Amino acid sequence: MLEISSPAFADGGPIPRAHTCDGADMSPPLVVTGPPAGAKELALIADDPDAPAGTWVHWVLYKVPPSITTLPADFPKEPETSRPVPARQGINDFRKIGYGGPCPPKGPPHRYFFTLYALDTELDVAAGATKAALLEAMKGHVLEEAKTMGTYGR
Repeated sequence: MLEISSPAFADGGPIPRAHTCDGADMSPPLVVTGPPAGAKELALIADDPDAPAGTWVHWVLYKVPPSITTLPADFPKEPETSRPVPARQGINDFRKIGYGGPCPPKGPPHRYFFTLYALDTELDVAAGATKAALLEAMKGHVLEEAKTMGTYGR
């Protein structure tokens, strides 16, 4: 069974400041286990459904080989990477490539979902795609999905 977790925060627990706009704004480390047989690619979307303007996209990552077990902290903010993990990244709602950490307005903590998808095909999606474009390309190709959620408030 596909699972995603982070050694930086417990599922449902607070995301450390280093992984937010109030800190170093670096992506948290993520651990992937149990991709299903037949998986050809992994994709990840991180978003905040509690944002005032509607769901805010923090990270769009795809073209990740299913053999990958770790996405290290501080993932490079480049459209395409070969190290530490081969991948492509899309544009987040900060209008930037790669990870953009939690940066909520003052008030109650927001929830940040990291959703991992195991796909039965390798997508033909150029670097810089939006969440909507990635979701469209993934239609009919999701074998399994897994989630972890962290919180952050100011």
